[in-house]
Amino acid sequence: MTNAKHDMSTLDDELRTQDRHPMIKFIDLYNKQHNVSEVQIPLPYGKLAGKWFGPKNVKPILCIHGWLDNCGTFDRLIPLLPEDMSFLAIDLPGHGYSSRLPDGMAYHQMDFVIILLHIMREYGWKTIGIIGHSMGSIVSFIFSALFPEKVEFLIGIDALKPHSYYPKTFMIHASTMVAKFIEADIRNRENSEPPAYTYEEMVEKLHEGTFQSVTRDTCPYLLQRNIKTSKKFPGKYYFDRDNKLKYTNIPGWSDAVNHELAKQVTTPHLVIKALDSPYPGSREGFNGMVTVLKEHNPRFQLEYVKGSHHIHLTDPEKITPMITEFLRKNWVKQPDSVVSKL
Repeated sequence: MTNAKHDMSTLDDELRTQDRHPMIKFIDLYNKQHNVSEVQIPLPYGKLAGKWFGPKNVKPILCIHGWLDNCGTFDRLIPLLPEDMSFLAIDLPGHGYSSRLPDGMAYHQMDFVIILLHIMREYGWKTIGIIGHSMGSIVSFIFSALFPEKVEFLIGIDALKPHSYYPKTFMIHASTMVAKFIEADIRNRENSEPPAYTYEEMVEKLHEGTFQSVTRDTCPYLLQRNIKTSKKFPGKYYFDRDNKLKYTNIPGWSDAVNHELAKQVTTPHLVIKALDSPYPGSREGFNGMVTVLKEHNPRFQLEYVKGSHHIHLTDPEKITPMITEFLRKNWVKQPDSVVSKL
């Protein structure tokens, strides 16, 4: 059910030859045990990488990770979901094993919206179901508002809308981000190896960098696709994501626009909010969006759960029942004619 454009293998050749830490090798084995295949989709500037979970003759639910994360963020959640369903978790450009944007080009959330259309075109899908976390949830929300006829259902984990700023705050934030982007782009073109650390130090840096949202025990699921072995310092590693990604969050509209977008989301829509996670923008901004969504979409559902921002990775069993119930109500197995283009 595949063709040459969409390479599927248990592990990419690059992965087999890497000097990989034992914990990462353990996760490779974990993925094999859960019927996971590596996927590559061609892009004009390289490839989009990802992992396909489950049967290959079923159109998958598309899973979109958060900012600076990668598709490993879903490694512990998806195996707990119904086995008759398939899931395609991707690395967004600049993350994981996907290609970076060319030098000189910045990342914007609307570019990731375009990636969803690219995937649909490559596979020949007319509609998709989506699960998104954090930035992935925001990207999926925007996509569902712009193309409601293309979305079967939407699940957003601990994020709802694009960030918005007061006018004066926006000016300061945007100018700072643009200046830092230039610095990061110059560092990329210098092609020098970033600082290297032991694996244990990498775990600590990721744990602290997420404000303890990712536990030390679950850090390896993200590090698997996020680090490379240092060529300068044996036994050490460095973060391999594109540094330019740190300066992507330059919003282009206000909450008034977000409210108009929310009015267009008519698909079944489940939002899971982690109670121990902050409200980006403000709690008032989140609640305002919820009010608009409830008014315009009778199939909108909001659930609050005790947990951190990465609850789907650290405590997936807390949200598995509600996601499974939602999927059983809204997921429909597509006929073979739909998936035969894979």
